[in-house]
Amino acid sequence: MNQTANPLRQYFRRPSIYLRLPSGGDFWPPESLNSTQNGELPVFPMTAIDEITYRTPDALFNGEAVVSVIQSCIPSITNAWDTPGSDLNSILVAIRIASYGHELEMASVCPACQNEGEYKLDLRTVLDQLQTPDFKYSVNHGDLQIFFQPISYRHQQETNATQFEEQKTIQMIPGSDLPDDEKIKRLNAALKRITELTVNALKHSIAGIKTPSALVTEPEFIQEFLNNCDRTLFNQIRDHVIELRQASELKPLQIKCNNCNHEYSQPLTLDMASFFAAAS
Repeated sequence: MNQTANPLRQYFRRPSIYLRLPSGGDFWPPESLNSTQNGELPVFPMTAIDEITYRTPDALFNGEAVVSVIQSCIPSITNAWDTPGSDLNSILVAIRIASYGHELEMASVCPACQNEGEYKLDLRTVLDQLQTPDFKYSVNHGDLQIFFQPISYRHQQETNATQFEEQKTIQMIPGSDLPDDEKIKRLNAALKRITELTVNALKHSIAGIKTPSALVTEPEFIQEFLNNCDRTLFNQIRDHVIELRQASELKPLQIKCNNCNHEYSQPLTLDMASFFAAAS
């Protein structure tokens, strides 16, 4: 095999921007992230193969597309499945900026006059606003101290995919030809599985539970605890996890209608297919 260096190498893609993770690299397994000395990760623009990957529905649904593109565009991330949820939005916005520039064109319908206007969003501003929640705070209950962590992309994707399937099942049952008692039975089973998904997501959001005599970090013990603690404590843990997740989410956009000047808020979400395909 010819080992001569490719003379075209100097024309390969180069980093377009550099990203400082909101988490600062915390909560990443050491083997999943190669940190740089200054903490800034080089972000490369997407390749043509990356764009094709993002247009594959199955790969988008099971998360493979997101993982593949992250690892392609940010080589410092060697296992994107371990991406903490608090860093995911920043990573995706950075890849979008590196690939297509910092302006995002979007359509929005004014709730006052129903006019559909076109607006431009500066993604650099969005990136600057994203931050990681403060995971130093714990939930205290009696002599228990409960510590938290961001859920990984792998666990979040598994939860989302399973929840989507269960919700589809719930929607289909009422219109089926099944007897009423069988419908009720299947609905109850599906709702039970969704509850189990909630417990599973909470389990992965807990870093450890400290008692007067031990620090429990084993996931199976934490899940058993969640299944058997009283509802007041369970709800307290769930609400705290929701607050942590909301702290790292994209903030709503403040829009002024270009037709009637009405000012309103619009949620900003990263729908993978449209977020990247819109610019291609």
